[in-house]
Amino acid sequence: MTEPKPRRTTRVRMTSAERREQLIVVARGLFAEKGYEATSVEEIAARSEVSKPVVYEHFGGKEGLYAVVVDREVRKLLDLVTASLTAGRAHELVEQAALALLDYIENSSDGFRILVRDSPVGSSTGSFISILSDVGTRVEHILAEEFKRRGLDPKFAPMYAQMLVGMVALTGQWWLDVRRPKKSDVAAHLVNLAWNGLSGLDAKPTLSTRPHK
Repeated sequence: MTEPKPRRTTRVRMTSAERREQLIVVARGLFAEKGYEATSVEEIAARSEVSKPVVYEHFGGKEGLYAVVVDREVRKLLDLVTASLTAGRAHELVEQAALALLDYIENSSDGFRILVRDSPVGSSTGSFISILSDVGTRVEHILAEEFKRRGLDPKFAPMYAQMLVGMVALTGQWWLDVRRPKKSDVAAHLVNLAWNGLSGLDAKPTLSTRPHK
Protein backbone atom coordinates (compact mmCIF):
# COMPACT_ATOMS: atom_id res chain seq x y z
CA MET A 1 0.00 0.00 0.00
CA THR A 2 1.47 3.30 -1.01
CA GLU A 3 1.53 6.09 1.53
CA PRO A 4 -0.53 9.17 0.64
CA LYS A 5 1.53 12.12 -0.48
CA PRO A 6 1.59 15.03 2.00
CA ARG A 7 -0.81 17.76 1.03
CA ARG A 8 0.90 20.86 -0.20
CA THR A 9 -0.24 24.01 1.58
CA THR A 10 -0.83 26.87 -0.78
CA ARG A 11 -0.29 30.38 0.41
CA VAL A 12 -3.04 32.77 -0.49
CA ARG A 13 -1.75 35.24 -3.01
CA MET A 14 -2.30 38.87 -2.14
CA THR A 15 -2.68 41.82 -4.41
CA SER A 16 -0.11 44.58 -4.07
CA ALA A 17 -2.60 46.71 -2.12
CA GLU A 18 -3.44 43.82 0.23
CA ARG A 19 0.23 43.09 0.85
CA ARG A 20 0.92 46.74 1.58
CA GLU A 21 -1.94 46.82 4.08
CA GLN A 22 -0.69 43.64 5.74
CA LEU A 23 2.78 45.13 6.18
CA ILE A 24 1.30 48.28 7.73
CA VAL A 25 -0.77 46.26 10.22
CA VAL A 26 2.17 44.05 11.19
CA ALA A 27 4.55 46.98 11.54
CA ARG A 28 2.02 48.95 13.61
CA GLY A 29 1.86 46.12 16.14
CA LEU A 30 5.64 45.80 16.31
CA PHE A 31 6.27 49.55 16.61
CA ALA A 32 3.74 49.71 19.46
CA GLU A 33 5.22 46.69 21.20
CA LYS A 34 8.94 47.33 20.76
CA GLY A 35 9.44 50.86 19.47
CA TYR A 36 11.02 52.04 16.23
CA GLU A 37 14.65 51.34 17.05
CA ALA A 38 14.05 47.80 18.35
CA THR A 39 11.93 46.80 15.35
CA SER A 40 13.82 45.46 12.34
CA VAL A 41 12.86 45.08 8.71
CA GLU A 42 13.74 41.39 9.10
CA GLU A 43 11.14 40.96 11.84
CA ILE A 44 8.47 42.85 9.92
CA ALA A 45 9.13 40.66 6.87
CA ALA A 46 9.19 37.43 8.90
CA ARG A 47 5.87 38.14 10.61
CA SER A 48 4.36 39.06 7.27
CA GLU A 49 5.83 35.89 5.69
CA VAL A 50 7.57 37.81 2.95
CA SER A 51 11.17 38.56 2.08
CA LYS A 52 12.90 41.80 3.08
CA PRO A 53 12.93 43.16 -0.49
CA VAL A 54 9.11 43.18 -0.44
CA VAL A 55 9.17 45.68 2.45
CA TYR A 56 11.66 47.87 0.60
CA GLU A 57 9.62 47.61 -2.59
CA HIS A 58 6.51 49.00 -0.89
CA PHE A 59 7.99 51.55 1.52
CA GLY A 60 11.66 52.08 0.71
CA GLY A 61 12.67 50.86 4.18
CA LYS A 62 11.66 50.90 7.81
CA GLU A 63 11.46 54.69 8.09
CA GLY A 64 9.09 54.93 5.16
CA LEU A 65 6.84 52.28 6.68
CA TYR A 66 6.97 54.03 10.05
CA ALA A 67 5.99 57.32 8.42
CA VAL A 68 2.89 55.72 6.89
CA VAL A 69 1.88 54.20 10.24
CA VAL A 70 2.32 57.51 12.07
CA ASP A 71 0.51 59.49 9.38
CA ARG A 72 -2.51 57.19 9.67
CA GLU A 73 -2.62 57.59 13.44
CA VAL A 74 -2.30 61.38 13.24
CA ARG A 75 -5.14 61.62 10.73
CA LYS A 76 -7.31 59.30 12.81
CA LEU A 77 -6.73 61.37 15.96
CA LEU A 78 -7.30 64.73 14.27
CA ASP A 79 -10.44 63.47 12.53
CA LEU A 80 -11.84 62.23 15.84
CA VAL A 81 -11.24 65.56 17.54
CA THR A 82 -12.70 67.55 14.64
CA ALA A 83 -15.78 65.32 14.37
CA SER A 84 -16.39 65.52 18.12
CA LEU A 85 -16.82 69.30 18.19
CA THR A 86 -20.56 69.50 17.59
CA ALA A 87 -21.97 71.47 20.56
CA GLY A 88 -22.34 75.22 20.61
CA ARG A 89 -21.42 76.00 24.19
CA ALA A 90 -17.74 76.36 24.97
CA HIS A 91 -17.87 74.19 28.10
CA GLU A 92 -19.43 71.31 26.16
CA LEU A 93 -16.90 71.69 23.35
CA VAL A 94 -14.04 71.32 25.84
CA GLU A 95 -15.72 68.18 27.20
CA GLN A 96 -16.09 66.77 23.70
CA ALA A 97 -12.46 67.44 22.81
CA ALA A 98 -11.25 65.78 26.03
CA LEU A 99 -13.46 62.74 25.45
CA ALA A 100 -12.30 62.46 21.83
CA LEU A 101 -8.67 62.28 22.94
CA LEU A 102 -9.49 59.69 25.60
CA ASP A 103 -11.57 57.71 23.09
CA TYR A 104 -8.57 57.55 20.78
CA ILE A 105 -6.29 56.45 23.61
CA GLU A 106 -8.74 53.74 24.64
CA ASN A 107 -9.66 52.42 21.19
CA SER A 108 -6.29 52.87 19.46
CA SER A 109 -3.91 52.02 22.28
CA ASP A 110 -1.22 50.72 19.94
CA GLY A 111 -1.44 53.85 17.82
CA PHE A 112 -1.17 56.08 20.87
CA ARG A 113 1.87 54.17 22.14
CA ILE A 114 3.53 54.76 18.77
CA LEU A 115 2.74 58.49 18.83
CA VAL A 116 4.08 59.09 22.33
CA ARG A 117 7.45 57.68 21.37
CA ASP A 118 9.97 59.99 19.72
CA SER A 119 10.35 59.79 15.96
CA PRO A 120 13.60 58.28 14.65
CA VAL A 121 16.50 60.67 14.25
CA GLY A 122 16.26 62.53 10.97
CA SER A 123 12.67 61.46 10.38
CA SER A 124 10.28 63.87 8.71
CA THR A 125 7.30 62.36 10.54
CA GLY A 126 5.71 64.35 13.34
CA SER A 127 6.77 64.02 16.95
CA PHE A 128 4.22 63.70 19.72
CA ILE A 129 4.69 67.38 20.54
CA SER A 130 3.96 68.47 16.98
CA ILE A 131 0.92 66.17 16.87
CA LEU A 132 -0.45 67.72 20.05
CA SER A 133 0.19 71.12 18.52
CA ASP A 134 -2.00 70.14 15.56
CA VAL A 135 -4.77 68.99 17.91
CA GLY A 136 -4.47 72.24 19.85
CA THR A 137 -4.90 74.19 16.63
CA ARG A 138 -8.18 72.37 16.03
CA VAL A 139 -9.62 73.53 19.37
CA GLU A 140 -8.08 76.98 19.86
CA HIS A 141 -11.10 78.72 18.30
CA ILE A 142 -13.19 77.44 21.23
CA LEU A 143 -11.03 79.32 23.69
CA ALA A 144 -10.70 82.38 21.46
CA GLU A 145 -14.48 82.85 21.46
CA GLU A 146 -14.68 82.29 25.21
CA PHE A 147 -11.84 84.76 25.82
CA LYS A 148 -13.67 87.41 23.81
CA ARG A 149 -16.87 86.77 25.76
CA ARG A 150 -15.04 87.21 29.05
CA GLY A 151 -13.17 90.32 27.98
CA LEU A 152 -9.80 88.52 27.84
CA ASP A 153 -7.20 88.95 25.12
CA PRO A 154 -7.94 86.24 22.48
CA LYS A 155 -4.38 86.34 21.16
CA PHE A 156 -3.39 84.09 24.07
CA ALA A 157 -6.05 81.49 23.22
CA PRO A 158 -3.71 79.35 21.06
CA MET A 159 -1.27 79.06 23.95
CA TYR A 160 -4.04 78.00 26.33
CA ALA A 161 -5.26 75.47 23.76
CA GLN A 162 -1.81 73.86 23.77
CA MET A 163 -1.86 73.77 27.57
CA LEU A 164 -5.26 72.06 27.65
CA VAL A 165 -4.42 69.48 24.99
CA GLY A 166 -1.11 68.70 26.68
CA MET A 167 -2.87 68.22 30.01
CA VAL A 168 -5.36 65.79 28.51
CA ALA A 169 -2.71 63.88 26.54
CA LEU A 170 -0.36 63.41 29.49
CA THR A 171 -3.22 62.38 31.75
CA GLY A 172 -4.34 59.97 29.04
CA GLN A 173 -0.86 58.48 28.86
CA TRP A 174 -1.05 57.75 32.60
CA TRP A 175 -4.63 56.45 32.32
CA LEU A 176 -3.68 54.07 29.50
CA ASP A 177 -1.73 51.98 32.02
CA VAL A 178 -3.95 52.21 35.11
CA ARG A 179 -7.40 52.35 33.41
CA ARG A 180 -8.93 53.82 36.55
CA PRO A 181 -11.15 55.72 37.10
CA LYS A 182 -13.48 55.15 34.17
CA LYS A 183 -13.02 57.28 31.06
CA SER A 184 -16.01 59.56 31.63
CA ASP A 185 -14.78 60.36 35.15
CA VAL A 186 -11.30 61.16 33.86
CA ALA A 187 -12.79 63.52 31.27
CA ALA A 188 -15.04 65.14 33.88
CA HIS A 189 -12.12 65.83 36.21
CA LEU A 190 -9.94 67.14 33.40
CA VAL A 191 -12.63 69.55 32.29
CA ASN A 192 -13.29 70.48 35.92
CA LEU A 193 -9.68 71.53 36.38
CA ALA A 194 -9.47 73.24 32.99
CA TRP A 195 -12.81 75.02 33.05
CA ASN A 196 -12.79 76.19 36.64
CA GLY A 197 -9.25 77.36 36.11
CA LEU A 198 -10.30 79.22 32.96
CA SER A 199 -13.29 80.76 34.70
CA GLY A 200 -11.02 82.51 37.17
CA LEU A 201 -8.36 83.74 34.77
CA ASP A 202 -6.73 87.09 35.44
CA ALA A 203 -6.81 89.40 32.45
CA LYS A 204 -3.12 90.23 32.91
CA PRO A 205 -1.47 87.52 35.04
CA THR A 206 1.91 88.25 36.62
CA LEU A 207 4.34 86.20 38.66
CA SER A 208 4.27 86.75 42.41
CA THR A 209 8.02 86.17 42.65
CA ARG A 210 10.78 87.52 40.47
CA PRO A 211 11.75 84.94 37.82
CA HIS A 212 15.34 83.72 37.77
CA LYS A 213 17.33 85.11 34.87
